[in-house]
Amino acid sequence: MGKRARTPSDRGSYDVEAEWSTADLSLLDDLKRAEDLLPDDAPRALLSVRLSVLTDDTTSPVRQELDLRILARERGYRVVGVASDLNVSATKVPPWKRKELGDWLNNRAPEFDVLLFWKLDRFVRRLTDLSTMIDWCLKYGKNLVSKNDSIDLTTTAGKIMVTIVGGIAEIEAANTSTRVTSLWDYTKTQSAWLVGKPAYGYETAEDENGRVVLVINKDAYRALHWCRNAAMRPRQASARRIVKVLVRAGLCGPGLTTSTQLRRLRNPALMGYRVEEDKNGGVRRSKIVLGSDAKPIRVADPIFTEDEFNSLQAALDRRAKNQPTRAPGGATQFLGVLICADCGTNMTVQRNRVKDRSYMYLRCGKCKAGGHGAPNPHDIYSKLVEDVLKVLGDEPVMTREYRQGAEARKEQQRLEQSISYYMTGLEPGGRFTKTRFTKEQAEKTLDDLIKQLETIDPESTQDRWVAVHNGKTFRSQWEEGGMEAMAADLLRVGVKCKIKRSKVPGVRAPRIHMKLMIPKDVRDRLILKEDDFAEAF
Repeated sequence: MGKRARTPSDRGSYDVEAEWSTADLSLLDDLKRAEDLLPDDAPRALLSVRLSVLTDDTTSPVRQELDLRILARERGYRVVGVASDLNVSATKVPPWKRKELGDWLNNRAPEFDVLLFWKLDRFVRRLTDLSTMIDWCLKYGKNLVSKNDSIDLTTTAGKIMVTIVGGIAEIEAANTSTRVTSLWDYTKTQSAWLVGKPAYGYETAEDENGRVVLVINKDAYRALHWCRNAAMRPRQASARRIVKVLVRAGLCGPGLTTSTQLRRLRNPALMGYRVEEDKNGGVRRSKIVLGSDAKPIRVADPIFTEDEFNSLQAALDRRAKNQPTRAPGGATQFLGVLICADCGTNMTVQRNRVKDRSYMYLRCGKCKAGGHGAPNPHDIYSKLVEDVLKVLGDEPVMTREYRQGAEARKEQQRLEQSISYYMTGLEPGGRFTKTRFTKEQAEKTLDDLIKQLETIDPESTQDRWVAVHNGKTFRSQWEEGGMEAMAADLLRVGVKCKIKRSKVPGVRAPRIHMKLMIPKDVRDRLILKEDDFAEAF
């Protein structure tokens, strides 16, 4: 039987090659014709098709879609879309993070009532993911239906399964957290290497007893000792020079940075001790873990002796610039908002030190020498805040909320049935035309019902997103959250500020021109959208 690949006009191409036979296409047309006969208020179904790898042993996406369409016909559902996510692992990618299904769940929830999938393992492979999806469906009034599993949130068995799955998922999450915390706490006290990523300079191997141990990586050993010798010379090599030589020699990858290399050289794990991260005001460092005897726990042979390590630290301290503590949000405010007008790249803060004075400049990534540079970044931040508040400060803070139309639809249906009942009774020979009193009362009741029906907004009968004002303006919200909150909102909605620098004759600092670029649909973009699938959910 002849086969042809499905064309984009049919529904949209699959992500992997999936051929539709003539018989498949004929069945698809029959199923679509059957859908055309359904009433307008038929439940709307979204089909979820997923496959990790297309092989002869797997159920093809074509077969999954046709089986689900047949199930929809049997249940009286109208298919409104097919979310096909192929070459996607259900173990690694939960439903809400898949390209097509995730878009439906996060942005197009009002467009469907039922989510159909072929089999549970085609939908999720983690119990916690299933529990999250069940919670989401109950919150938004959706139903989950599986063709080959007894999952249906409208049946008694389905509701029982919801309770069981939710309880098991909660227990599993609590046990997992306890086990992970306990394992790490136990690992810190052991000299054997149990879990974790070794520090630079070491790698894991198996000893003669089959246990995992840390051994010294020969190439890293050579690189680290060369770095120490270079730092200990009378004319000490800079960190940038050290990195350049290591990359050129092939001892380190091309992505190595000076900050990464300095962290490696300052890690006390190079003495063979167990360490843990020590966050001190945003500065990333490692500190030695002490055992029950108040002595360092040795987990490997040392790359540097204590004397070698201490002398290296002293040499690094002599050349250190005593930079200020790393800011939690980074050195550059409004990163991604401030861009160069000439090359279009982000403007970032760079520090220059001349003798005892330190200077900060905003520079771009592609212009020669970073362009002319924009001095006094804080002045630019202040001007940007002033311009943004003028344009967007008085905009109300709107939050997207989901409204279901089920109750309004029931009320509309009740009123329509009642109106039909009274209209039939007022026809010649009807039950309300026998006396003048009953006719007048029926006409009065009919008028009241019609007025009630007219007050129902047609939109309220539909599942929909609505924007609700939370009582604040963005000016007040940004005053509470500071520049960090403003920067996050501007980046979210796509607001940009172009920085143009022009050289002034006889003046070292260039003239700065700022142009605020605001999207036309900024009001829609400013609406805050709740993340239903955040970790807390």
